[in-house]
Amino acid sequence: MPTLPEANTLPDATTLPEAVWCQLLLDARTHNGWLDRPVDDSLLQRLYELVRMGPTSSNCQPLRLVFVKSPAAKLRLRPTLSAGNVEKTMQAPVTAIVAYDTAFYAQMAKLAPHRPGAGQALGAMEPEARRRMALLSATLQGGYVILAARGLGLDCGPMGGFNAEQVDAEFFPEGTWKSIFLLNLGHGDPAELYPRAPRLDFDEACRIV
Repeated sequence: MPTLPEANTLPDATTLPEAVWCQLLLDARTHNGWLDRPVDDSLLQRLYELVRMGPTSSNCQPLRLVFVKSPAAKLRLRPTLSAGNVEKTMQAPVTAIVAYDTAFYAQMAKLAPHRPGAGQALGAMEPEARRRMALLSATLQGGYVILAARGLGLDCGPMGGFNAEQVDAEFFPEGTWKSIFLLNLGHGDPAELYPRAPRLDFDEACRIV
């Protein structure tokens, strides 16, 4: 196995302090319990302002987010959840529906002014290829949401246990937005954390060729 450089030997211009890596990844956890602390709308706006700056294919920006906060909206979400996700989602201050827009290409005149006709070209793509393009980039953006939220001091609880068709019918009746995963956001209760599970080592998950 090749010897990897220590964090403090990498060039200063590209290295974040260890405390930042701890907040974003090393010490960050998937939370299942939540403290009774609200999340202000302005923080959610700042979250999106950060997320939108991450790269996507052709700058297509297909991510769409619905921040479910109100008790009424939470009740609409509840029937779509797997049994094990109900209590923690009802407790979380915010649940983000992380989705993609199948009609993302309609925004390309704004997003790619340097490429006239990009929207028309994407609109003419084979539908499944265009859908996969949107899903891939929006899923990538979903990862940015988690990192940006942690960077803003929020804890995260991503979930795949829900009925996507029910969520889409309830929250996206127009039919062009499609849910990918749900993400509880807020300030996690450390008393509700599970023991951290192992991760794969570099030589189990990576190849250098």
